[in-house]
Amino acid sequence: MAVRIRDHGDPSDTRNRLGSGMEQFHHPRPVCTGVGNGLRPTPQRVRLLAGLTGRVLEIGAGDGIKLTCFPTGLDEIVLVEPDPFLRAAAQTPAAGVSTPVRILDGTPTRLPVPDASCDAVICSLVLCCVVRPEATLSEVRRVLRPGGELRFYEHQRSGSPVVSLIEVMAGPLWARVCGGCRPASDVVTAIGRAGFGIERLDRVPFRRVSHVLGVARPA
Repeated sequence: MAVRIRDHGDPSDTRNRLGSGMEQFHHPRPVCTGVGNGLRPTPQRVRLLAGLTGRVLEIGAGDGIKLTCFPTGLDEIVLVEPDPFLRAAAQTPAAGVSTPVRILDGTPTRLPVPDASCDAVICSLVLCCVVRPEATLSEVRRVLRPGGELRFYEHQRSGSPVVSLIEVMAGPLWARVCGGCRPASDVVTAIGRAGFGIERLDRVPFRRVSHVLGVARPA
């Protein structure tokens, strides 16, 4: 099922009314900081979305507030979300942004858009949760136009052997509590093996847990 919402209202008013939002339902960390008129995208969201153009697809809707963080002037934003409750929740913020929005029923391994139809795909706290990241990355390659970008913000296994061992040992319990998230995932290696060349990669610790934020393109 697709929900299309276009050109209604002012993005800043929507953001102030709806609150700080969340990245993903299984990662309910805010996409905005501050309160009222001071509410702004988090630094991670700003870096993840900066400079985007054309049609952008993000895997996972969260509660939809992330839509207010996208830059203006895009041709279209597409959210792919398997949960009907979250698709419905995302309709309210979608109605308040100026960019055309589609909210589609789909999964990371079955993105319901045509081949080579997107200028960028956003994976934010997705690849660390899927059982087969290679299948998701194969779908991302399929839907990206030539020269398109994968933008990612993900858990990444620590470079410290001690911390990495702790992440591996804590993984099964962590996954059960956090919607399948695996903090010991080696997302960077998975992206490379899927045929992407990484153009930018920053390590971004969050609450002392290793993350990476970067840009990759099909090689």
